[in-house]
Amino acid sequence: MGTNGAIDTESSDNAAIQEQDVTPLELFFDLVFVFAFTQVTGFLVDHLTWGGMVRGAALLAALWWAWVTYSWLTGAVPAEERLPARLVILTAMSAMLLVALSVPGAFGDDGVLFGVAYFVVRALHVVLYAVATPPETRNAVLRAAPGFLGGPALLVVAGLFDGVLVGVLWAMALAIDYGIVFVRGVEGFHVNVGHFVERHRLVLIIALGESLVAIGVGAEGIPLGTDVVLAALFGIILVIALWWLYFDYVVLAAEQTLAAASGHDQTRMARDSYSYIHLLMVGSIIFIALGIEQTLAHVSEPLGTIATVALFGGGALYLLGHNAFRYRDHGNISLERLVGAIIALVLIPVAVQIPALVALGSITALFVGVAAYETVRNEHRNRLRTG
Repeated sequence: MGTNGAIDTESSDNAAIQEQDVTPLELFFDLVFVFAFTQVTGFLVDHLTWGGMVRGAALLAALWWAWVTYSWLTGAVPAEERLPARLVILTAMSAMLLVALSVPGAFGDDGVLFGVAYFVVRALHVVLYAVATPPETRNAVLRAAPGFLGGPALLVVAGLFDGVLVGVLWAMALAIDYGIVFVRGVEGFHVNVGHFVERHRLVLIIALGESLVAIGVGAEGIPLGTDVVLAALFGIILVIALWWLYFDYVVLAAEQTLAAASGHDQTRMARDSYSYIHLLMVGSIIFIALGIEQTLAHVSEPLGTIATVALFGGGALYLLGHNAFRYRDHGNISLERLVGAIIALVLIPVAVQIPALVALGSITALFVGVAAYETVRNEHRNRLRTG
């Protein structure tokens, strides 16, 4: 009876872990990433060149990977309940604020500050993971530590230089950081499925929120004439369509597939579908936000090539990211979303020559059409199944 009681207690503990909700501490921690994503959009606005787009994408990739590593950590360590762990998370949050503040000058005068603060954020992650998790997980994070620390260390070095060498060091840093868990694997890490998926749902909402902020930034100081109001409405409808396409079906089916997997297959799927592929979706939303902001700032004028590529190319990347997500989890793709991505790319040469308001209206109509078609088709299929 004593043995059964111990087993029952252990089972209850495991069930509690599996049902762990996203905690207030995690939500609080994510607030700094709201600011960081806003800073990336601001960086893109201030560096509206092809080189600026590449640097902006690199900044986003670094910020995303910092968030990803902590999303795995807080699913494994109940930081809300342990005072030392809570203090480490809050310290990392403070360092992350410095990272966000230094984003505008990360490739210039604030490069060292960015690199050092970013290294602190990542080092605290490795330390807490190593000291607060079971031996199997500890060994896994130590196996990945050379990449988790080596990549950020190169960003510190990059802050000391300028010119082409900075770009080379950034490319090496990101390749090492992202590549370590692909080369050495994620065996030994564990995924709390419900918690893990919910964390990524919330960060996608954070990114969508950045698009809403872009509407306000773009309209700042501009008289609210009919064209500006219409552009703002197009912007919010486009953001709603982005939300709809992610939350209506894709994420629900993906969670079921991830929960059905087990062991190493589950952790590899989590790494590929969420840690890697979700960057495509989050990044595309940031670029779409740039396009919306530029539309509101230049409603009656053509957007310009770079802003148009950001808006329409970002839209295409969003749909392609969904298909990559779906293919990794289910082995198939959505033909509607593939066609939508192709149409978005084909429209770029046209969109650069028409008023920004018309361009935004066109991409909005495309996304609403894809979402509406899929919703009607899925509802019809559900009626056939239940009928």
